[in-house]
Amino acid sequence: MEAARRRVVIIGGGFSGTLVAVNLARAARDPLDVALVTAEAIPGQGVAYGTRRPEHLLNVVARNMSAFPDLPDHFVRWLRTRGDFDQVPDAELRERFVPRRVYGDYLRSLLTQYLEPPGRPAHLSFELVEGTAVDIEPAGRKAVVRLADGRGLPADRIVLATGNEPPADLPGSADLDGHPAWVGNAWERWHEHLPPAGSTIILLGTGLTTVDAIITLTRLGWEGQVHAVSRHGWLPQPHFRSFDYADFPPATPSPETLGLAGLAASFEEHCCRLRDRGLNPALLVDRLRPHMQQIWQRFSVAEKRAFAREHAARWNVHRHRIAPEIHAQVMAAVRSGRLTVHAATIERLERDGDRIRVALSRGDSLAGDLVVNATGPQLRFSKSGSPLLCRLRDRGLVVTDEVDMGIRVEQDHSVVPVAGHLLGLLFALGPLLRGTLWETTAVPELRGQARRVADAVLGTTYEPVVEPFITEYTI
Repeated sequence: MEAARRRVVIIGGGFSGTLVAVNLARAARDPLDVALVTAEAIPGQGVAYGTRRPEHLLNVVARNMSAFPDLPDHFVRWLRTRGDFDQVPDAELRERFVPRRVYGDYLRSLLTQYLEPPGRPAHLSFELVEGTAVDIEPAGRKAVVRLADGRGLPADRIVLATGNEPPADLPGSADLDGHPAWVGNAWERWHEHLPPAGSTIILLGTGLTTVDAIITLTRLGWEGQVHAVSRHGWLPQPHFRSFDYADFPPATPSPETLGLAGLAASFEEHCCRLRDRGLNPALLVDRLRPHMQQIWQRFSVAEKRAFAREHAARWNVHRHRIAPEIHAQVMAAVRSGRLTVHAATIERLERDGDRIRVALSRGDSLAGDLVVNATGPQLRFSKSGSPLLCRLRDRGLVVTDEVDMGIRVEQDHSVVPVAGHLLGLLFALGPLLRGTLWETTAVPELRGQARRVADAVLGTTYEPVVEPFITEYTI
């Protein structure tokens, strides 16, 4: 007897949603309908990999960017199908920081290979739904995903893969709507409307998004003054050649090192040791990262909040490193005086005629002809601006995690609701799990989550898949 046909609706067409859909196609053995809901013009790429700017590079070398944990060379082998890489030696290609738009093409090719004919399994159907999900309506043991245009998509299982939130509002930013000098989200196409040469651009934030903006301004040859402002004034650091250091973290940690205070003390001790030897202490972040989800889950609520408040900025500046050639361009801008970095808190944004004035905590201010909010995603779930997430939260279909960074989920990624009627029907991955896992935004974490979510939706157990590498369906 043929198994009953089930329907899975995935909300979000970026990396996470795409990989869930692809893994469903790889693992499903029974009849299955998959619908991927996305508002993106080109599905499979999302914000991070949807950029078409050639100067925006991956922050990780090609050998570590496979979409599949069980096929570690998949991305490098895919690069070999493109003419622009066919003359690059293997050793060099594996260590190259590839343009993010190329990686976006890779993700799109996965949808083509696994979910479109002739690669799609005969027992699976796939529908790409262009639209914005705004609600989920329980319907017995099933649910309906409601779109902004009124359409309803019935579902037996639903996956939330909504990605990062837009940047949080800043003091005074609500009064800047419509001001020609204000860009509330750095992912908008602000670089197509630059002020004239000799003007001033202010970038609010000094993280990866700000680096993108600096590199784009350099590529466009824009001549003017750029200011970047953040609380610490720390810019991302470059990748470096790794080295052996077996002393951290300890193989058998003591009870004293399991909590935040002990971990921080141990971290500082080993930082000093490495500095004394002339070595980069950022290696400790690399060594700690594979254990960070377990460490985070052992923290008390107070420790999680303290880490986010006191240590997260330092963790992120070493954790999210950039290609050395990109770092060199940023430092060149600093040395030339084109870029000035300020360590200050943003007190208020105010209209100043055709310009915007940024008042700083140190008592002075900056005036910009273009001011761009590059502070990174909103991290407080209770402040989410997503109509979908707000409705789910307000009706108890999702529960805010204990540190207000996302939603509560079980080990299998099933969402924990206030009421039980969606239990086992709704799943989540990606930044929505930041309060549960902390490390949940990079490819190594997300590709594993996508596979686990697919298994949970299907009720299967993960088994590595050995399959031929298909080259005909690349973009």
